[in-house]
This record gives sequence, structure tokens and C-alpha cells, in this order.
Amino acid sequence: MNFSELFKLSGLLGRFSPDGRYLASCVQHRVVVRDGSSLQLRHIYTCLDHIQHLEWSSDSLFILCAMYKRGIVQVWSLEQPEWHCRIDEGSAGLVASCWSPDGRHILNTTEFHLRITVWSLCTKSVSYIKYPKACQQGVAFTRDGRYVAVAERRDCKDFISIFVCSNWQLLRHFDTETQDLFGIEWAPNGCVLAVWDSCLEYKLVLYSLDGRLLSSFRAYEWPLGIKSVAWSPSSQFLAIGSFDEKVRILNHVTWKKITEFEHPATIASKKTIVYKEVEKSPSVETERLSFPPTRALASSLFSTQSKYEISQVPVSLRYIKPVADRANPKVGVGMLAFSADNCFLATRNDNIPNAVWIWDIRRLKLLVVLEQLGPIQCFQWDPQQPRLALCTGSSRVFLWSPAGCMAVQVPGEGDFQIVSLSWHSSGDSMVLLSKDNFCVCYLEREEV
Repeated sequence: MNFSELFKLSGLLGRFSPDGRYLASCVQHRVVVRDGSSLQLRHIYTCLDHIQHLEWSSDSLFILCAMYKRGIVQVWSLEQPEWHCRIDEGSAGLVASCWSPDGRHILNTTEFHLRITVWSLCTKSVSYIKYPKACQQGVAFTRDGRYVAVAERRDCKDFISIFVCSNWQLLRHFDTETQDLFGIEWAPNGCVLAVWDSCLEYKLVLYSLDGRLLSSFRAYEWPLGIKSVAWSPSSQFLAIGSFDEKVRILNHVTWKKITEFEHPATIASKKTIVYKEVEKSPSVETERLSFPPTRALASSLFSTQSKYEISQVPVSLRYIKPVADRANPKVGVGMLAFSADNCFLATRNDNIPNAVWIWDIRRLKLLVVLEQLGPIQCFQWDPQQPRLALCTGSSRVFLWSPAGCMAVQVPGEGDFQIVSLSWHSSGDSMVLLSKDNFCVCYLEREEV
């Protein structure tokens, strides 16, 4: 495993292009584009203000930069560096901006969610979608890019509108069986739309592309409900993370629950492997000590190394009791992700923040628990093979695969605290992001 040098970064805005050829990063009001493999500088674009959102077009030819405070979006072309586009929403303001899947339309959501404006880069035409709902995940595109579903709120009721992305014509419009819709997401095959309620009402409903109600799921009634939702890449399973610290798996045939995974604070099963991160200071031979010590020796004296050890069950995990009288309590399954081959599901229970649970979907049982020294900030699966990368706000990156797991220290001086990461599309590298810097980690196929 090799690491690049550290580069400056702001706003955690560092992204590989979808084709993997480039890496874009933001430094205040500038966009720096580098070669994805050599990291050689390719372009520098200067925006009008600090960039708050960065997004590649699907064909990796354009970069969208949103400056929400000024209500402005700027678009830059990699093929024609002298060309650029500026969209000013004016007094309407701007709270969200994203590409359509064709990479030639931009969807801007105005302040107070009054409307979504669809701007065409090709024809310079403008379309409007009225009454978008202010919720966590209110716009969802199908994987093939043909349709988009938009959550709407009219007359104190929730609705879904489905548009054809080629001409932005309305295909279907229907009301949903939700009290206060919180999110929507298409299955990867584009045939089923999952719609779920806010945490005050446990309800998830499934609709077909033509607006037919396929199924409705409710696990319980009164306590806080759904916290996270994830489709498996094959569209065969839908995982629902709840505030009751359980994950429920629905199947794609009957849309009924086939199992539920619990997250207890004590791991008792001998069939579960518990990897525990431990920190150790490296031993230094007394013969090597000199005063004053050399710079390299001084850094090694005070640095700590991290590795995994297999714990003997039963294992008690660090449990944080949630504060009951505050909004958004840190309890329940807040992070879910399926591996690319559908074989594994990684979860994090927010009141056991230092542990990642890895479930075997083929056998529907708990396989591994990774117990970290710090709270899990981010985890993401390799897009090509079952390999999970995670970070905990330290200067180490952690990897797990069915063959085992490892902790790797990012070399270099200074305090590089990794709070986010994302994989290259090939799975051969990933970008590690801290608050002020980023670096690229290069992996071998056989590692872990």
C-alpha cells in the first residue's frame, strides 16, 4: 500500500471522476483537477466565491460548483477549458444543486423549496418542477437515467411525481400513504420506488414505476421509526435500519421481512469473529538512544502503532446511553451499505459508535464485528470486490475483507485526521479526506 503526499482541501470536497481519469478537489474558491493515477496537475478553475458543493457529470466531462450563499452555480468543461457556464438563481436563492444522469441538465432547488429549476446546457431551455418537498432525500434518479422521482407536498399531503429525463415531461403523479415523507430511493433495477416516513411514524411503502402500490411495511407503531434505508445492488433485498437498534431485511418477491439483525452491546456467539483495534507504542532499543535524539527517532518514540487483535467472546462493546430529551438522539442504525457482490452488509449502530457490524447475507447471520478505538466516521465498500474501508477520525485507514483485516498508518508529519473516504471506480485506490488536506491511497489487488 502506497500513499501520495498531502494536498490542501476545503469543505471535504475531493472526488474522483466517474471514469476514474481525474481527481477534482476544492481549495476555497478554486477547483484543482489532477490526473487520477499520476496526480499531475491538469486544470485550475477559479469560481466567484467559496465552493460548497462539487459534482462531476456522469461522463466526466463537466464539473459543477455550487455556491449556495450567493445562489450561483458555475460549470467547467474539461474538453474546452475556456468554456464555462454560470447560473444565477437571483432572489430565489439556492439550497441544492445536482446533475441529471445525462450530464447535460442541472437541477437547482430554490430557497424554501419553492421549485426545482431544470437548466439545459445544450438548448439553454428552462423547466420547472413545483412544490418539491423539503426532506432529506426528495429527488431520486433511476440507475439507467431514464426517470426521476420527486417528492412533493401539496395541501398538507405527500405526492410523488415521476418525470421522463429526456424531455422532463410528467409520466406519473400520485399521492403516497405517508404522514410526513422523509426519503425516496429507486431500486437499482429501476422497477420499484421505496418511500419512507419520518422517524415519528414507522412506515415504508413500495411503488411500481406506474404508481401502483406494491406493498407497505410497518415493524411497530409508537416508538421512533426508520433511520436509514439501503437497496442491495441486485435489487433483491431492502435493508431498513431503525431506531430500535435493528436492521430488517425485506425480499423482492413478497416484500415481507425475511429476517432482522440485532445490535446488542455484548457479543456472545462463538461463531462471530471480533477484531479489536489496539494501540501500542513501538519499542526502541536503548543502544539507539542519543541525546538530543534524532528527528526520526523522536517521532517514533512518541508515535503509536495500531493493529487488530481477535477478542475472545463474550465481548462487551462501548455503549453510549442516548439523551432522551433531545432531538435526533444518537441511537439506532444510522449507516447501512451492501457490498458490490450482494454477499455482505455493513452497519453501524449509533449508540455503539465504535463498532462496525458485517453480516453474511447468504447465511443471514453476523459474521464479523470490528471494534475501533474511535467512533466510525465513514465506511465504504470497494466497488469491485468485497473489501470494506473505514476511518475513525485518526491518521489510520482500516480495511476488512473475508481474508482478514488490517490497520494502516498514513505516513507523514502533522495531524492528518481522516473523516471521509471514497473509492476509485477500479478499486485500486481511494481518496482519504481530512478537514484541511487529502491524500490518495494506492492498493494492491491482493491486499487484506
